[in-house]
Amino acid sequence: MAEAVVEVEGLWKAFGDVSAVEDLSFSIERGQVYGLLGPNGAGKTTTLRVLMGLERPTRGSTRLFGSTVTPSCNELFRVGAMVEQAAFVPHLSGMRNLRLWWEATGARMKDADLDGALAIAGLGDAVHRKVKTYSQGMKQRLGFARLLLGRPELLVLDEPTNGLDPGEIREIRELIGRLTSAGATVLLSSHHLNEVEQVCSHALVMNHGRLITSGTVSELIGTTKSIYIEVDPADRVRAHTLLSTHPHVADVQTQGDGLVMEMRDGQRSDVAALLVNAGLRLETIMPTQGLEDAFLDLLAAGDAADAGGNTVGASTTNRSEVVS
Repeated sequence: MAEAVVEVEGLWKAFGDVSAVEDLSFSIERGQVYGLLGPNGAGKTTTLRVLMGLERPTRGSTRLFGSTVTPSCNELFRVGAMVEQAAFVPHLSGMRNLRLWWEATGARMKDADLDGALAIAGLGDAVHRKVKTYSQGMKQRLGFARLLLGRPELLVLDEPTNGLDPGEIREIRELIGRLTSAGATVLLSSHHLNEVEQVCSHALVMNHGRLITSGTVSELIGTTKSIYIEVDPADRVRAHTLLSTHPHVADVQTQGDGLVMEMRDGQRSDVAALLVNAGLRLETIMPTQGLEDAFLDLLAAGDAADAGGNTVGASTTNRSEVVS
């Protein structure tokens, strides 16, 4: 059985009369890249702060590497966290900032993984420039270098691409990709769903402090029954006829160079097998929606369920104004 690096069980966190997180449970296994998704006010940052020992849970438990989280637990030394925006002394170089931060912990610089951290962060010679000359994306990369100095086994990142331009977002996405290729376990919250779709293996969707759903990213995207298919142009009419008469298919329409079909039941693999076994040359088969579409559909379904009589968390009025 895979080791659970993070375990959150029945977590509740209230600030006075406002509930930020309500009965939240999930676990992360070693090597997973886990996305924590939700709109503003969903409780993502509060969940991460409790997990890092920065807030005490009202109820429930959080564990790292099998041990209950407390503000001074040894397991926190195995975690590299960027829960708040990375801050540095602007008139000092990136390298000097890294050295001062590491030495402030009481550790010796020779014990830091400086070369490994800088290689992954990809700052190059810019690490010797003053931080005040850095772009926001470079500051984020320096923040990654700082949290990697201690060779952490788990990385916890809160909105790592927030406020960045498209080019900087791509740089951070590639940086996270280098981390995951090296076998890191990552928990990140993000509003950039396209980025989560590209870097995360698993995701959890929460809203109003509560779990909506969780699973692999492909499973979340796969909740759609709408599928786009491309076959060899010579086979398109035949494919349309074959799919239109299949009992698992509700509708088939031509769209551009392909076909869009709505399934009653079954899996995409069933459709692929049907076409290939019939001798058709299948070129593309994919869901018509991405993670962003699935995310919005899941939130809408959750809101509809609440409107239908779910009264859990009725005391959470104006939640989004005070928590995130």
